[in-house]
Amino acid sequence: MKVTLWGTRGSLASPGPETARYGGNTSCVEVQGADGTVLVLDAGTGIRRLGVALPDSLRRVDILLTHLHMDHIQGLAFFRPLRTPDVEVHIWGPASTTLSLRARLTRYLSPPLFPVFLREMPSTFLHEIPSDDFEIGEFRISCALVCHPDPTVGYRIATSGAVLTYLPDHEPALGARKFPLSRDWTSGYTLAAGVDLLIHDAQYSSEEYADRIGFGHSSLPQAFEFAALAEVKQLVPFHHDPAHNDDDLDRLINETIASTRLPFAVTPGAEGATFELGSIV
Repeated sequence: MKVTLWGTRGSLASPGPETARYGGNTSCVEVQGADGTVLVLDAGTGIRRLGVALPDSLRRVDILLTHLHMDHIQGLAFFRPLRTPDVEVHIWGPASTTLSLRARLTRYLSPPLFPVFLREMPSTFLHEIPSDDFEIGEFRISCALVCHPDPTVGYRIATSGAVLTYLPDHEPALGARKFPLSRDWTSGYTLAAGVDLLIHDAQYSSEEYADRIGFGHSSLPQAFEFAALAEVKQLVPFHHDPAHNDDDLDRLINETIASTRLPFAVTPGAEGATFELGSIV
């Protein structure tokens, strides 16, 4: 399993030298299997660059949306395979309590927000996220609702040799002031338990979180605490606040590492970072 980060921000950051190392694109992660299967986790602005980089020989790609907030779908209409008739694009995601996934995406992919209708995009297939596990190529995928405003899911993606969990928008603490969290009630624990790589929301500093309880995001210390609770092997802090430049992120992440006894590796989420889990040919 090869994992590549194409967008790591919570919302679009101003491009420039102050964000050169971490990048300014919104959430998008590519997962490639040994059999050639390609999963795309969320469709933030990073998905445009991913679409250009995909090989011309690819005939199917699956996009797994965690939810339909704008920063997670704003690049979808600019994904090159959507305009390529001989490539099947399968889009998976949660419905709302009142609208289907198709109805929700059609509101975005139609005038006046976009000049082309979703129905006019060739070889596009929509799937509402099931409650049971499902398979795409070699990947076994589990999903579950997590703490974030509006229907939002996290994903656990497994092969025979590795397991990845993706929780880009997640507030497992939900205002908790004392740690450790409890396995019995913590949102997302089952998805993340024991995984090789956890990509997790770490949008705020502790001070910022105090004024944003209930927004659906984590502070860096909470992300680290959640990773320790789940006994993961490696944590990627993700969904960076657009107000944090490269120097801010270095400082906040290094301060959290220095104040925490880490039973896992930490690699800050930056555009272009790649991770090879298990074996890949």
